[in-house]
Amino acid sequence: MRVYVPLTLPGLAAAHKAGELGPGPLTAYAVTPGLREWYVSDDIEELEYAALSRAAAASLRMMAGDPDAARRRVVVAVDVPDQAAVADPDQVLDAGALGEVRIAAAVPMSKAAAVHVDADDAVDDVSAAVAALGAADHGDDDAQFTVDGAEDHELLWFGVQEIPNIVG
Repeated sequence: MRVYVPLTLPGLAAAHKAGELGPGPLTAYAVTPGLREWYVSDDIEELEYAALSRAAAASLRMMAGDPDAARRRVVVAVDVPDQAAVADPDQVLDAGALGEVRIAAAVPMSKAAAVHVDADDAVDDVSAAVAALGAADHGDDDAQFTVDGAEDHELLWFGVQEIPNIVG
């Protein structure tokens, strides 16, 4: 199963240095039955893009907790055995948890298929989105518009061999 693990740039650097994403449990995003039902599509590429987008939103929240992290969303695409990625059955109907899965143990970076990172031109919008998260969570429509603005930027695709250049 392909899962998408949200990180920050310092988190990616630490994972690269350690040779693994972890320690577990890890929160990741995948094509779950709940995501399929919500997205109403059978196109696996569209569903995986939706899971990637959910992970990018989680990366944004991770940056909010790390004021020193560069304001670029980071998602690592990793292949894990199907049974390793477990959706919480109590959160199937929670829109905020769509596609969310837990992975109990650390995942070797050798299982990573790709890294997705914001381009430099996204930094201002991502920074504004991080600053607006709290107000958006409290129902401020203008702040939500700002948060959604980060989603206007497509994440770039990088091979895992490019991680040293990304975290450089």
